[in-house]
Order: sequence, then structure tokens, then C-alpha cells
Amino acid sequence: MVRRGAGDVWPQRIARTLTTAYAVATLAAVGLMLFGRHGGAWFWRLGFGILNIPVDGSFLSVVALYLVTRALIGRKRVGLWLVGLFQLAAIWVGVATLLPVRLSPALALWRTQGPIGRTADILATGVTVAMLVLLWRIRGQFTGRLLPGSWRLAIAAAVIGTAVTGGVMWLLLGVQSTNRQRLDGVVDTVTAVLSGASHRSIRVTGVDPWVIDLTAFLAGVTLLVASSLFLISARPRNRWSPDREIALRELLAADGAEDSLGYFGTRRDRSAVFSPDGRAAVTYRVIAGVSLAAADPIGARDSWPAAIAAWLAEARRYGWQPAVLSAGETGARAYSAAGLRVLLMGDEAILDVARFTRRRPAMTAVRRAAGHARAAGVSVQIRRQSELDGSELEQLANASAGWLNGVNERGFTMALNRDADPADHRNLVVTAYTDGRLVAILRFVPWGWRDASLDLMRRGPDAPAGVTELMITELMARADRLGIARVSLNFCLFRGVYAEAERIGGRTLTKLNAGVLGVLDRFWQLERLYRANEKYRPSWVPRFLCYGDLLVLPRVLLAAAAAEGFLPWPQLRDRPPSRFPAGQLDRLLAITAPPVPSAPQRSDRQTVRRLDRLAELRSQGVDPYPAAEPAGTAATSLRELYETGAQPGRALSVSGRVRAIRDHGGVIFIDLIEGGYSLQLTAERGRTADFDRLGTIQSGDLLACTGLLGHTRNGTGSLLVRHWRLQAKSLHPLPWSHVDDPRSRSANRAADLITHPDDLIAIRQRAAAVGAIRDLLQRRDFLEVETPILQTVHGGAQARPFRTRLNGSGRELSLRIAPELYLKRLLVAGSGPVFEIGRNFRNEGIDGSHNPEFTSLEAYLPGGDYRTMMELARELIIAAAVAVHQKPVLWLPPAGNRCGDPAEVVDIGRPWPVVPMVDAVSAALGRVVGMDSDPALLRSLAERHQIAQLPADAGNGAVLEALYSKLVEPNTSQPTFYIDFPQETSPLTRPHRLDPGLVERWDLVAAGMEIGTAYTELTDPIDQRQRLTEQSLRAVAGDPEAMEVDEDFLRSLELGMPPTGGLGLGVDRVVMLLTNRPIRSVLAFPFSRSARSA
Repeated sequence: MVRRGAGDVWPQRIARTLTTAYAVATLAAVGLMLFGRHGGAWFWRLGFGILNIPVDGSFLSVVALYLVTRALIGRKRVGLWLVGLFQLAAIWVGVATLLPVRLSPALALWRTQGPIGRTADILATGVTVAMLVLLWRIRGQFTGRLLPGSWRLAIAAAVIGTAVTGGVMWLLLGVQSTNRQRLDGVVDTVTAVLSGASHRSIRVTGVDPWVIDLTAFLAGVTLLVASSLFLISARPRNRWSPDREIALRELLAADGAEDSLGYFGTRRDRSAVFSPDGRAAVTYRVIAGVSLAAADPIGARDSWPAAIAAWLAEARRYGWQPAVLSAGETGARAYSAAGLRVLLMGDEAILDVARFTRRRPAMTAVRRAAGHARAAGVSVQIRRQSELDGSELEQLANASAGWLNGVNERGFTMALNRDADPADHRNLVVTAYTDGRLVAILRFVPWGWRDASLDLMRRGPDAPAGVTELMITELMARADRLGIARVSLNFCLFRGVYAEAERIGGRTLTKLNAGVLGVLDRFWQLERLYRANEKYRPSWVPRFLCYGDLLVLPRVLLAAAAAEGFLPWPQLRDRPPSRFPAGQLDRLLAITAPPVPSAPQRSDRQTVRRLDRLAELRSQGVDPYPAAEPAGTAATSLRELYETGAQPGRALSVSGRVRAIRDHGGVIFIDLIEGGYSLQLTAERGRTADFDRLGTIQSGDLLACTGLLGHTRNGTGSLLVRHWRLQAKSLHPLPWSHVDDPRSRSANRAADLITHPDDLIAIRQRAAAVGAIRDLLQRRDFLEVETPILQTVHGGAQARPFRTRLNGSGRELSLRIAPELYLKRLLVAGSGPVFEIGRNFRNEGIDGSHNPEFTSLEAYLPGGDYRTMMELARELIIAAAVAVHQKPVLWLPPAGNRCGDPAEVVDIGRPWPVVPMVDAVSAALGRVVGMDSDPALLRSLAERHQIAQLPADAGNGAVLEALYSKLVEPNTSQPTFYIDFPQETSPLTRPHRLDPGLVERWDLVAAGMEIGTAYTELTDPIDQRQRLTEQSLRAVAGDPEAMEVDEDFLRSLELGMPPTGGLGLGVDRVVMLLTNRPIRSVLAFPFSRSARSA
């Protein structure tokens, strides 16, 4: 990290200190104006007077300090100039203090400002010199420029205000009985006002104190109005224009599906700053000196940083404070990376059409409300804006405006604030009618091409109750036909506070905050808006406020309130058009028209050339993808040819895929491959039919050939082709160079298997192994069954499940992690020995031995125990080995290595080692440990071996098993049964008959990985319920792998299950042992991180 030197830091610190001093001075001036009569004012005047900051209790002082502070906060150069003017004025006051009264009678007022006195004025003169030097040194921190505004308006306001102030002062001085001439009174009053003094700090002979205060007030109003007119009349360079809106819509068309608020970026009261490459933009509005952006940047995400940098640069140029309302999580990260602070505002309600259903119990209130409206005769129409004619659009706009009852339109981040614009032809309009009379309107703007975001929600005063619920549920019911997948509803401020306050045991402070928000709800409908959205059971998506300096946060909140319509804010700028200019509407409509589906364009040069060859074949009347020919001469496989031997002169037919072609003019050599075997084809002009068309054949094509076996001139064995036929044209070249990167290989598994035929051999070996396992179990009278994959309760193992939802009922489901609990129900029912070979799913990591979906065998034998299942597991693996290798052997890598590493043949026909788990851990540690060991000792051993993330409540059993997984399992090469595990980690296993705290369980380990496990099954329903309840408590506490309580299973177990031995084998891992391959090579289609759906 590069450290900035002191020379870089101290100007920033001085600039911040100066800004803070003026902010405090402004607050002090306000306090003096309101409470100056209560004493203590001399302290503030003395303190700030020495610094030449004009703090006084007059309104003019407050306004002047506010304007300077605002300029300093915005780092505007004009603020620095004003501070400099105050410093120069101090020199004038110091000179006046030193001059005799007879030489400067007009300045006598500045010598009589109470406790400040001559000494303070002289000190302030000295401070001026130091301050001017500092101001010059920190000028680089104040580079902001004023946005060009209307000088005419500002000067006119200043002239009129000055004239009114002078006239009122002249009249007031004229009606008073004074001992001095009126002109002298005017001079003294003006001097007192401009000196920053009020009647509380100075006495002007012959002028009533309230005259000074009134004059100062009118002067302050004049200054405030003139400066405000100048600022609000300024026009940003990047204000709305037709070309800018078209550019924004092009970005939305390309990348508008991510942010539900993106379309609101086309509001015409917003300006836009684009990234240098034009692929992203930030839309914003300047209010109260705050450049207020909304939502995420629009456009390509990789161009967001450049767009944000351009927006921030413009804000710095003009001294605006950057802030963002309602940024999404991705956008907030981008703004944070650019240096802004992030604060959670609330959440946006999103309805997912695929998951929304009215039939859920939680939707009872919505169903009843919608039913009430339907019973009242409400009918709902849902149309695109383009389907409505101009008169109906005008009717809707008038009704919407009328229902506001004069209330100002609200919305900046989630409101479009325009009606009947042909540019918004894709808006979705939902209307409700009673007896043909319009009673409610919902309007949704496009969110990408397939979603919709709420823009307008209005209902008439006589609309029946439940009309909004009916409109939303009807929209969701028809969403599929409208091509809508998601609907964004309202944004709710402080939603987390309301949600937390509703929970049992919610924090007192949270409930207090909810109470405060309940009071505010009377004015701004905060809680009511949350309740109105929560009843639809939406997904809540967080939205964030981003801002720069903490000092400007109140100003940012003020700007946000003004932008959203909660506070009135004057606007003198030209209002943007409510309708897009007709002359450029065609350009815009072409952008916003829904995309027409089309075939993907081929850009790869080799693919384009192959498509050209395909067209050439078709032009010659050749079908590049013909149907199979009637059975004739049986094709000989290349494997069979190699096994039987090539007999010269033998006629045969072969088929395969072209690997390489060598064209020598009159002779063409083709290398044909099939199943890992290859054969050279020789085609000669005059001997091979359709010889000239062989020029259309390319690597990867499928060919069927007939000919005679023979030799080329150099003695190479070949098939001398007489006839050939194209079976399928390959449109892509194949990576014959054997790409070995697993991700690249699995991205196109078909091509991978073509170029790595050994993997096809492994798949065939897998089929043989699974067949042998199944055959052995069936010969032992085991019944093969199938159990549900979609389960309402995840159980049977400790693992993180995949979650899904049933659309028909809205019920939460999970993909099974193990079939165990269903198979045990069959045992209760009297099925006898039972097994299942099937797919399981666990939402866990991917590596050389793990895949998210995998095949396992689970078998249960009534009357057996874990010792019985130990022998069965050994017999099953030996049977699989014999089916693959014709003898009981495995290819096992040395200890510490994994499948796929160099291996040696191991005879598995001999008995396998059986080792107690605790003994294995003790041997690995080099010291005796057990269930009765000191917990602190076990934890220290775990830490020494870098075992992290042990739960705080983990007992000795969990720590011992963690040590076993770390030290024993990875270093076991030969097949070994580790037996007798802690009860703490085995919730479905019967307690050990001899050793308390242990259970009758074994793990079979080989090649550094667990191959299978078996239990003496727990059949005590009371004990089982207690263990599953403990697991469910862990799940409630946040453990994603803990099992849930399955009441159906427990009720079945309470009927009585016979003593049973249970076995689980990982079929994928058994095949890994048999073939010495990683898991990706033994699966037909392993999971690929880069896989894309077709």
C-alpha cells in the first residue's frame, strides 16, 4: 500500500477544518439569532471574531455564513474567495481600530462592539495575514466552479431587494424622532448591518434597535433570493435531450435486465453522464448542491466504473456533493469502490411469477380482499400502452391527476412522472372498472425485456375495497401470457426495522425505532407501505444510499426528500417535454421494439468454412445428415478388426470419425477413428466412387466406407475404399490436441469423449460395475425400489441441500441428500432386504472426489448389523472389480495421493483391515486420545493441525471426528474399515453395545477418500426423536447441514422397525477405485462451472 506524504494530507485536513469551522459558525449564528438575548453571545463573537468569521445574531449573518459554508462543503473556489474577502475586511476593521476617532468618525461603530474591544480587532488583523497564506496554499482543494446560471435573474432580484430594503429603512428612519439627520441614520444603520452586528452587539445613537434587525433581515432575504435564483436557474451541460434519451434506451435494450429501476433513468428531469466508451451512464439531478443519482448505473457492468468516475469528476468540477438513492447491491459495491459511503435505506418488493400463488395459507388476506372486489363487480383489464388509443390514455391521465386531490406528485427513483407518451409504448397498464366506470389504475414500466416495475398506483375515492389486491393477483395470473417473469412493487424504507420488531424476542431498541416510525407513518405512510407489500410475500431486495462525506449527509437527505416530493422545491429551469419529439420517435421505437428471435450468428472462421462446405454438399444433391441405410453388409467395428487381425483382400464395411485428411492429388489418405481405435483409409481416383466429392470431407465428419483390406506402397495397412457415404457433417473442428484443462473439457463433453475415448471405456466399466452390484444384491433377495427425489423434509444425512419450490402449491422442497428415511419406512412395512441405486444431491464443493449430484447405493438388511454389512460391502466391491478387471484387484495410488495419480495393482481378495477410529486418531497424533480426553487438550490438538471452524458447542466426539477427517482419512491407501464412531456425529446410528458414547458405525476408506459407511441402525423411536430434535435446533441456529425433524418417518418408526444393518456406498467412488480416475472421468456428464444451457 502506498502511503501519502504529509504534503498531500495537510491541505485536505486544513480544508476540512476550515469547512467545519464555518459550519459551526453558521449554527452559532442561528443560535444567536434565536437565543442571543439569554447571554453568552460575546463568547461566540469573540472566538469567531478573532478568526474573522462574521458571527452575529442577524439574519444577514446567518445567510452569508450559510452560503459560504455551502460553497466550502462543495469545494467551490468562490467559497474560498468569500473567506478571503472576510479576511481582508478584518484588515479594514483593524485599521479603523487604530485610527483616532476624529480621523474616522464614520468607523466609530466598529470600535464599540462590546467585549470584543481593540485587542481582539488587532489580533484578528494578525490572524488575517496567516489565514491569507493558508488560503493560498490550500487553493488546490477548492476547484469547484459555479454552473453558469441566470445573471439577469440574480441581478434583478438583488436590485429589487436592495431597493425595497433601502426604501423601508428610509421610511422607518423618517418617522422616528432623532437628534441626527436622516442621512446620518441611514449611514449608521447600513454600517451596522454590513459590519455583521445586530442591536444586541452594538448601540447606534438615534436608531431604534429593531430598525437594524429589520434592515439586516431584508438584506439577508435579498442575498438569499438572489443567490438561489442564480443557482436554480443553472442548466447542467448534460441535461436531457432526445439523443441522450435514445442513447440511454440503447443501453437499457442491451443491459437493462439487471436493475428494476433502470427504465426510470429515462425521466426527463435527469441529466446523464456517459462513460468514455459510451457503454454505461449515470443519471442524476442536481438539488441543493447535491448531484443525486438514482439506482445502479445503466449499461454494461464492466463500464460502470468509468461512468461513475465521469459523474464524480463532474460533481467535483462544479462543487456538487455526489449521492445515490436506491442503489442495488451490485451498484452499491461499484459506488463504494469509487469512494462513496454506503448506508442501507430499505428494501424493494419483488414478486417472482414462477413462485407466486394465491393458494398459499399466507396469502389468505390477499385472496379475501381480491374476492371482495370481485364480488363488488370489479373487472380488470391488462394491456400494453400501445393498445390504448389517445382518448383513453388522456382519460386515464386525467383520472390519475384528479385522484391526487391537489397533492404533489411524488417519486424520483421509482416514478416516471409522465403520461401518454408514445415513447413508453411498452408500459403495462392495469385498469379496474365497476359498471364500466374507471376506479383504479396500475402502471408498470419495462424492466428489461421480460419483467415489469411499478410506476403508478392510483385508485378512486369510491373504489371497492380489495381492488388493488385483485389487480395485482390478476396481473400475476396472466403474467405468463404477457411474457413477464418478475414484477417489482414498491420500495419500503426501514423495512428491516419493521420485520425485526415483529419477531418474537426482538430487541427493545428495534421496537422503539418501530414506534418512532409509526408516528412518522401518519405523515409519510412508511409502515402502511410495508404492510401493503408484505402481504404478497415478496422477495425483499436491499437498496442503499451512497454519499461522500458524513458532514454533508443532512444535505443529501434534504435533497433526497425534495427529489422524492416530500419537501417542496422550486424549479425555474425549462421543464423537459412530457412527450418525446415526434420527429425522432421512429428511432426510439426501433430501439424499444422487442427483439425478434433469430438463429445465433456463427462467427468462428472454421465454422463458417464448414457451413460453406455444407451448402456445397446440398447444392450437389447430397444429404449431409442422411437416414440409416437398410441393413446390408454388417459394419465391422475397428476394435473387432484389431482383435481378429487384418487379412489382406478381405472385404468389409467400417464407419467412424475422420481425424485427419492428407490429399496427394490422385490419392487421399484419411485417418478414421472409432472407440479409441484407428484405421487408415486410402481413396484413389478411378477406384473410389465419388472421389472428387471427398474434397468436402473435413476432420470430425462421420463416414461409412466399404472396401478391401490391403497395403499402401510403403507397406502401411489400409482399407482401399471403393464406396463411401457421409453419415453426418461436423460443423465444428475437434480439439484433437487433447486439451487437458478439466473446465475446457467438460464445457463440451461430447467433443471431450470423442478426443478422450478412454473416458468412454471408463463409462462402460462403470456400467459393468453397477450391473455386478445390482446382480449380487438381487441374488441375495434384496428388493430394488425407488424413493422420491423431491422431499419436503431434508434428512438421512448431514449435508447442505438444494432448495426449490413447487409452483402449484408454493411448498418448499429440497432435492434428496439420501434415501435412507424412505427405505426405513419400507422396512417398517415389512419389505425385507431392500436397496436403491439412485441419484442424490448435495449443495457442496466440487473437486476430484465430489460432484453436486452423485450416485449411491443404500441397502438395508433386517436381522443384520454393521458387522454383517461390512462383509456385504467387501463382497460388492470385489464383484464390481471382477466385472471390470476379471479378477479381484484395484489400482490404488500410494498413501497421500488421489485417484488419477500413478497407482499400483492391489489384490483385494484378502481380508481388509478393521481399525477402531479412536485408535487410528491416536496413532496419527502419536498419543493416546479418546472420548474421555480433556476437551481443552483435544481442541488444542485440532488447532495445532489447522482444523478451523469447529462449532463452539462441539464436544469431544466432533473434535475427534474432525481429527480423523484431517489426519487419518487422507492418508489411507488400502481399503480399511474404521469402526466405532462418536454418537455425537451419528444421529441415525444405534449406540454401541459395549462402549458408551460410541455408535456401531464404520467408514470404508481407500485412496484417501471415504467409499462407504454402514450402521447398526437406530430403531428406538424415542431416542431417534430426541436426536433429530437436537439436529433441528442446530438447523434453527443456522447450521445449514443439520437435519430437520421428519414426523412421517418418526411416526413410521414408532410402529416398530426390526433390528437392521444399513449400508451406503458411493458408486461413483467405487468406480474411481476400479479405474484409478478422478470423478469427472467416471461420470458421463460431470458438473461444469462453465456449462451453459442450450
